[in-house]
Amino acid sequence: MNTDKSKNPKSIIQNPKSKAVFIDRDGTLIEEVDFLSRIEDLQLFSYTAEAVQLLKEDGFLIIVVTNQSGIARKIFNESEMHAIHEKIQAELDGKIDAFYFCPHLPNAGCLCRKPNIEMIEKACADFLIDLENSWMIGDKKLDIETGFNAGTKTALVLTGYGEKTVVNLEKRPNLIAENLLEAVKLVVSGER
Repeated sequence: MNTDKSKNPKSIIQNPKSKAVFIDRDGTLIEEVDFLSRIEDLQLFSYTAEAVQLLKEDGFLIIVVTNQSGIARKIFNESEMHAIHEKIQAELDGKIDAFYFCPHLPNAGCLCRKPNIEMIEKACADFLIDLENSWMIGDKKLDIETGFNAGTKTALVLTGYGEKTVVNLEKRPNLIAENLLEAVKLVVSGER
């Protein structure tokens, strides 16, 4: 498991623990592209910036957790992935607090690949995070399972693989929403 250097975690000690939203990248934060490797193929959803802004206004840390097995498959390298994350940061005015990624193959047996929680554990080591009041938002079953495993609340979005995922869930997330913005609106309204 690695931390993306496109934005280093803040070393400021937060007091008390901060709530966070862990967001899947492909199909949730940005349009799904199989093994996204080129900046020119990167497409944020039209509502992504608004969703991120709402989370910031409500005091959430925004942390991207993403499986990137294209690195192990040699489809792209880490520097190409970092360039994509830098572009996402530029388009979102630097509002993502950190990116964590797993570069391994699905069968590698690593502890960082979702639904394992090493990326979330690393975020908790880098930030003081209140997992009980945090969320995991994604479009796949493994995203929801990651949230269950980490002890966060969970939200499934119907973008990306979400529409296929929703019919195969054994355990329901806390909420199901059309897209990231709708999920964020529900999360934020529940905070008030």
